[in-house]
Amino acid sequence: MFYWALKYTIGSTVKLIFRPEVAGRENLPENGAALLVGNHPSFSDSVFLSAVMRRKVVYIAKLEYFTGTGLKGRLRRMVIGGMGNIPVDRAGGRKAASTLGTAQEVLEQGGLVCMYPEGTRPPDNRLYRGKTGAARIALATGVPVIPIAMLNTYEIQPPGKLIPKVMRARMAVGTPIDLTPFRDLPSGVASRALTDEIMRRLQALSGQDYVHMYAQAARQKFESGDRPPTCPEGPPDTGSGVVTPTGDAAVS
Repeated sequence: MFYWALKYTIGSTVKLIFRPEVAGRENLPENGAALLVGNHPSFSDSVFLSAVMRRKVVYIAKLEYFTGTGLKGRLRRMVIGGMGNIPVDRAGGRKAASTLGTAQEVLEQGGLVCMYPEGTRPPDNRLYRGKTGAARIALATGVPVIPIAMLNTYEIQPPGKLIPKVMRARMAVGTPIDLTPFRDLPSGVASRALTDEIMRRLQALSGQDYVHMYAQAARQKFESGDRPPTCPEGPPDTGSGVVTPTGDAAVS
């Protein structure tokens, strides 16, 4: 109930002010389980996506959002937790595995789960190497994997900016990724190959430059004044032997 209350109050306000535009809306599932995977240039990404979705979306959110203190922390914990989102300990290990298990349960019950494979918001408006959690869930459940690219949310609310800029929010939804080429590969190889394919799809949809480095590590480089180099051709070949066309052209 809390989710729908927020959707019809805050969500309606967001739609009125930012007038979200969705290319490829026909690729969003009307029913049944699906795993949505997206780039994550802005804190507002989940707000805009939920505003345009007719169905409830469960997000994987960092643990810190559920443990904050002070007025801001309590409000954030109430909203993010009350919406039914799933906390993840980004340190990994058993706690992170538990998060993936909970997400899998949501999918097995026919729900929608959204994950951001980069794991955190990048330090700039570029696309960074994906972590394999989303791919592991997809291969375990067999649900459709649908890439969704946020096209200008970085301009609306870049990291560190509290008040968003009022402009039309734009996003692009790609066609579901065919999991068939990955099913007969060893699990570790399959999850990495599928993750890299997800990032290729997101790059094709978003037009972002790709950096073959995890976003968290890139943040540390930025803090020291170093800007990691771009890989214009996207994720490198993993050597898995899987060749899958991206199928989604860049949307400008």
